[in-house]
Amino acid sequence: MSAPESSPSSVLDIVPVMPVVVIDDLAAAVPVARALVDGGLPAIELTLRTPVALDALRAIAAEVPEITLGAGTITTPAQAEAAVAAGAGFLVSPGLTPDLLAAMLATGVPFLPGTSTVSEVLAVLEAGLTEMKFFPAEAAGGAPYLKSVAGPLPQARFCPTGGITPASAPSYLSLPNVGCVGGSWLTPADAIAAGDWERISKLAAEAAALR
Repeated sequence: MSAPESSPSSVLDIVPVMPVVVIDDLAAAVPVARALVDGGLPAIELTLRTPVALDALRAIAAEVPEITLGAGTITTPAQAEAAVAAGAGFLVSPGLTPDLLAAMLATGVPFLPGTSTVSEVLAVLEAGLTEMKFFPAEAAGGAPYLKSVAGPLPQARFCPTGGITPASAPSYLSLPNVGCVGGSWLTPADAIAAGDWERISKLAAEAAALR
């Protein structure tokens, strides 16, 4: 099994904090994406957790072409295919199985397969990939865990996601095997509901400064 020509490494190097976004109202998709770009984070991992997620991907792909558009919470091969068809330029999964890994490879777009154990990291490396997600980061051992993993597996690079805050993000970003962190705090549900795009842009700007 070989890696696609597009290397997932590009995903880890776009922004220091990857916005992990849940969209319940389709009308909010484009304004949220534009607010993130305005704040200095031209990337988004839009999770496939809601009925409007695929339509939100299509809308952002069409109206905010300057953003690097990703789809998260990919848990099935069908979701991987549907997300790419909707315009996703990269994929992120919370975990991996042989079938899911093969399906994401087959899409030809960069992706971050989810890992939380050394055995899962080894499985990703065996597939010819070095870039992956570490989830759920805080619950699975946090920055100390990733620091330990760097010893025997220095070639593995991560985007830790899950429970990370603006206060804890620097401890991850200081590690040589962390390219970026995933942050859901950038797009609070109440800010989206209120249409407070300025607040989201401000949070994005603060996160962008964490480099």
